[in-house]
Amino acid sequence: MFIIEEELKKLPAKPGVYIMHGEKDEIIYVGKAISLKNRVRQYFQSSRNKGAKIEQMVTHITRFEYIITDSELEALVLECNLIKEHRPKYNTMLKDDKSYPFIKVTVHEPYPRVLFARRMKKDKARYFGPYTSGGAVKDVIELVRKLYQVRSCNRNLPRDTGKDRPCLYYHMKQCKAPCQGYISQEEYRGNINRVIRFLNGDFQDTIDELMEKMQKASEEMRYEDAMECRDLIRSIQKIGERQKITGYGQEDRDIIAVAMDDSEDLRDQDAVVQVFFIRDGKLIGRDHFYLRVAKGDTKAQVLSSFLKQFYAGTPFIPSEIMLQSEIEDADIIEEWLTSRRKQKVHIRVPKKGTKEKLVELALENARMVLSKDRERIKREEGRTIGAVHEVEEWLGLKDVVRMEAYDISNISGFESVGSMVVYEKGRPKRSDYRKFKIKWVQGPNDYASMEEVLTRRFTHESNGEFDSFARLPDLILMDGGRGQVNIALKVLNELGISIPVCGMVKDDHHRTRGLYFDNVEIPIDTSSEGFRLITRIQDEAHRFAIEYHRSLRSKEQVHSILDDIPGIGDTRRKALLRKFKSVENIRDASEEELAQTESMNAGSARQVYEFFHRAGETKETGAKS
Repeated sequence: MFIIEEELKKLPAKPGVYIMHGEKDEIIYVGKAISLKNRVRQYFQSSRNKGAKIEQMVTHITRFEYIITDSELEALVLECNLIKEHRPKYNTMLKDDKSYPFIKVTVHEPYPRVLFARRMKKDKARYFGPYTSGGAVKDVIELVRKLYQVRSCNRNLPRDTGKDRPCLYYHMKQCKAPCQGYISQEEYRGNINRVIRFLNGDFQDTIDELMEKMQKASEEMRYEDAMECRDLIRSIQKIGERQKITGYGQEDRDIIAVAMDDSEDLRDQDAVVQVFFIRDGKLIGRDHFYLRVAKGDTKAQVLSSFLKQFYAGTPFIPSEIMLQSEIEDADIIEEWLTSRRKQKVHIRVPKKGTKEKLVELALENARMVLSKDRERIKREEGRTIGAVHEVEEWLGLKDVVRMEAYDISNISGFESVGSMVVYEKGRPKRSDYRKFKIKWVQGPNDYASMEEVLTRRFTHESNGEFDSFARLPDLILMDGGRGQVNIALKVLNELGISIPVCGMVKDDHHRTRGLYFDNVEIPIDTSSEGFRLITRIQDEAHRFAIEYHRSLRSKEQVHSILDDIPGIGDTRRKALLRKFKSVENIRDASEEELAQTESMNAGSARQVYEFFHRAGETKETGAKS
């Protein structure tokens, strides 16, 4: 038994991370401390003014644990990782994780490529960005191809030179076809160097060159070529204008400000963080992030939490971060960011001049987004969290976060399958969906199939905390009434598991009409958000089961007679069909012709020939392939 007063006495006066657990042993808060002994004890001292969020959290703590580290910096890194993995209820959390695209130049290859990339990897390539728009990245890559005619294919050059025809980009004059040897490696590398200068923002040389080509084409009355040069110049100028805010050096900076909703009638606050991205002294874009903020959190606390979550997940860290207000742990966050960037990172709060105006501009944008999206956010929460609260009220439950729904699909018992869909806080969690191919039941028996699915789900040995089966649901939803509910309760009782089970009852028109719970059918308001959520979950479970069933039927239907020949696998089957076009032609081929097929040898050719020419046996050759 965990006695908090006794465990508090055992806390070490060392740096580390503390982890608070709730009534269901779920992680509800993660924090770091210079001294675990001093920090954790503060939560349980009644004399301290802890704020509304902490006061509420402490009432739910059933136990705590801690991890000792060698330094506060190590504690910060560990705190970031644990918050990202567990998303605790009482930590300030980003509502959406975003990744930003890059332009990748594979400079380590003999013939480098210019590619779209979602992540910056340690692969010796050069990365440019991050950009705030995937569309902008694609526009720049398309422009670079037109200007410098570099490849984007995945051919291994120079090994594969001349093995295949040049691609469409060569005919569109967007590639010099190094795959055919039409350009030397030295000349191609020169084009790549010009690409790199261009991506670094040095546009003028390219514009001057295009102006000269346009003038020459016009003098020679090659007006189409002149127009093409003109259009390219305009595209470059457009990109240059998109990056035009300058005046504070060539540094990389992020400008960050937060706006918070201070409405008195809200349990939690809405908050929006606005980030301006400045690269090489140019504003290349901006983005905003929604956060879940507890009542009583200060702007400094929100900014601190945002910095740790945002920069733990983005590969690019600027040399300077400018904030609207001071944060308590700025020094340790600076040290952490410096260790990640491998160069010094500064966190500053500008007090005057252009930099202060930029922070004010970011704050104004954050306020505008918060005001504009407040109603949309509330509507979305009504569809999700609000709908879950309605379901809780109908069933007399509380603290329902994770719901799992199940369905069975088959046609006359053929390829029976089961589906499991998962909703958390009213939203689908597709990474936790699971499919079951029925193994123990023969024929069309939905009850027995459902019993198998549930037994396998709740006896499955978890592969770790990120396994879909690692966490039990707070509510099980069955696609049916009394019968399906009783099957689920039977499985849970046999396994000694206590989870509420609710049936989603349909009318004669296959529309949800109510919920079956505790041996009672509960009518529900068909105009409510709770009803719409139940309908979405039911439809999703059905769709997921049908989709899996169709995929299995499709695999069965493409079975070929060639699959029945010993020694003929997928590769040889495809090679035979590529060469002979049909099973009939394969049957009529000689053993020598079969042996000359790619991937075939004398032994496999003999197997195929004998399969079709055994005396007295008739083979069906009309099977689908």
